[in-house]
Amino acid sequence: MRLGAAALASVSLLALAPSGPPPVAVLPSRLAGTGGGSQILTAEAPRANATSGTLTWWDLRGGRWVRAGSAPARFGARGLVEGGARRQGTDTTPTGLYELPYAFGTRAAPDGTSMAYRRVNQDSWWCQDNASRSYNRWTEPRPADCRAGESEHLIAYEKQYAYALVIGFNYARPVRGRGAGIFLHVDGSGPTAGCVSVPADAMRRILVWADPARRPHIAIGTTGGATAITRY
Repeated sequence: MRLGAAALASVSLLALAPSGPPPVAVLPSRLAGTGGGSQILTAEAPRANATSGTLTWWDLRGGRWVRAGSAPARFGARGLVEGGARRQGTDTTPTGLYELPYAFGTRAAPDGTSMAYRRVNQDSWWCQDNASRSYNRWTEPRPADCRAGESEHLIAYEKQYAYALVIGFNYARPVRGRGAGIFLHVDGSGPTAGCVSVPADAMRRILVWADPARRPHIAIGTTGGATAITRY
């Protein structure tokens, strides 16, 4: 049976028609901002009360974001909360877009690390005392105005801080009571006190991948709702 011209045209149009909905843009392309650099990590949880999700790291290549790696991630024991509304001691991970000032660890930096890296020693503390002039800062040794009970003795977390990156939450201009010592670090035994954690191998790979010349940032949020990662 021969098809007429109209029928042939219909068949051609069907052949050219897309087979489904258009592809969804990769996550970094849907963020409100990426910090202006060409590397970004996205830490995404399924909902605000979740304690686990996914961390993915991305490179901008030829104007397109390409996934460089991913790993399961853990968040605060009480989930995630918008960074500007967070309160210290709530075991929540702050959402938002943050710089990554430097790396540190109880172990030597993995070969190939180009981020500034501080080695933890017996005198290394992270001050979380709201009354201290060193609030939300690494100190060596711990200053007199920073109480030990209101600080983290970094070497005491040998496993979790084997490798870590400082997340720039409440860092540039610290607001007392908002929170201190938010890091991307190695998994412990469960959810965190507000940090983001990943397996040790993933943390090593991230440190080798991160290039300060490419201004890496981290975006933290949920797949939807008031703390949606795309807001940041």
